[in-house]
Amino acid sequence: MSIKEIGNTVRERRKFLKITQEDLADIAEVSERTLRDIEKGFANPELESLVKLCEVLGLELTISVIK
Repeated sequence: MSIKEIGNTVRERRKFLKITQEDLADIAEVSERTLRDIEKGFANPELESLVKLCEVLGLELTISVIK
């Protein structure tokens, strides 16, 4: 999954749950700037941030290894 796809998934799920960026950033303990950059596909989020966002949004994080 590309950085852009990750951002789209986070944004779509957040909107589906009717959570503001401000609230999601606060709950997931990431900065609003980081969340905005993730949603726009501008940031390569740290694993810890992705884990927290997925927990809050009810998403499953899977990692695949490309050989």
